Amino acid sequence: MHDSSPSGSRGQGRVILETPHHPIDRAAIDPDALKIMDRLDKQGFLACLVGGAVRDLMLGRKPKDFDIATDARPGQIKKRFANAYVIGRRFRLVHVHFPGDKIIEVATFRRSVPKEEEEAHAAREAHGEAVEPIDPYGTPREDAFRRDITINALLYDAVLDAVIDYTGGLEDLERKRVRIIGDPETRFIEDPVRIWRVIRHAARLGFSIEESAEKAIRAQAALVAECAGARLYEELNKDLAGETRPVLERLRRYGILRHILGPLGRDYEADAALFARLLVLLERSERCGAKAVKSEHEDAYALLFYPWVERLFGRDDIDLGRVLSEEIHGLRCGATIPKLVRADAAQILAIAGAMVRGLRTGRMRWSLQKRAHYPKAEKLFFLVTEGALPGEGRSFETLFRRTFPRGGIGDRPRRRRTRRPRPAGA
Repeated sequence: MHDSSPSGSRGQGRVILETPHHPIDRAAIDPDALKIMDRLDKQGFLACLVGGAVRDLMLGRKPKDFDIATDARPGQIKKRFANAYVIGRRFRLVHVHFPGDKIIEVATFRRSVPKEEEEAHAAREAHGEAVEPIDPYGTPREDAFRRDITINALLYDAVLDAVIDYTGGLEDLERKRVRIIGDPETRFIEDPVRIWRVIRHAARLGFSIEESAEKAIRAQAALVAECAGARLYEELNKDLAGETRPVLERLRRYGILRHILGPLGRDYEADAALFARLLVLLERSERCGAKAVKSEHEDAYALLFYPWVERLFGRDDIDLGRVLSEEIHGLRCGATIPKLVRADAAQILAIAGAMVRGLRTGRMRWSLQKRAHYPKAEKLFFLVTEGALPGEGRSFETLFRRTFPRGGIGDRPRRRRTRRPRPAGA
């Protein structure tokens, strides 16, 4: 249904898709999110489900989060929920807490503040003028247009049971297409991380990227390298946490991996066999349950590094732990991977490498079992060698004993030195 009425009031948008013309099932929405929207509605406010939750519900997928946007200000929201906490400085959000560590984020509709307005405001402040803070709050339409892509700019009004579309996101969902809101080149220059996000959404959903955005990605891929390393690390963690394989495939296709992972990324882009090895491990990880395999950052990075350092496991002439530590700590990435994460990943890989060596040579340092990283290394070893995880009756030691029934070289007991009796009177 088309509506040309002014924006900002309930049910008024460019396209309103009412029930039964949309596929969203209210039973698939978190009941606490519905309670929040219902209470705000009864208090006279407009509150809608926004972002990826609406997109996923439209596609029949289970949303990870249920974010809400409203015309109520943060202070007004907090007054209406005893379990609410205001967070943030420049733009304040409200986190409503529920049992089980569940948090639902409620934000006020906001607008994109033009750069010129921000600069003029900063200049007046610099001259000592008393100026009010910039008001970033806006209408539902303005909130939709400040988002990155159209399919993430849909709103769902739970009271009307209607999907509201200001940007053409419904058409893009139907066409299975990711499209930037606004001019792609301009939006990518404003924030190059948008390049990564467009690729991520297209990869995870199996969508195409709209032609002008795809051209801009190819032309401006190098902009990703100009982003802060800490921010790239945060984005990389999102991809390593799950659904990793399709995203890395697309990033490689567009030549982005080199800007994120430095030499590691360049090698994965240049060597198809090396990258194929990584994809096999990632597929096994997803099959075994990504959370079980990559429960912490160091697990995920050990898996990411494994094909790149695997060449070292066949060399018996090196101190594997030292060389791995040097290789991984010396890796100059665009993403700032913390030293501790690198050190832990190197330890996991060193022990996993010792297992690979041990099964090949019969030599094993069983003192490694006392190290804190041993269980993680054992998990990685089984994932790589058998495509499964260790469990009851399945351990590296069991496998080693079965392969080397006599114990292998590393198990040979040391001969005790017997002291010769001293001569009398010595």
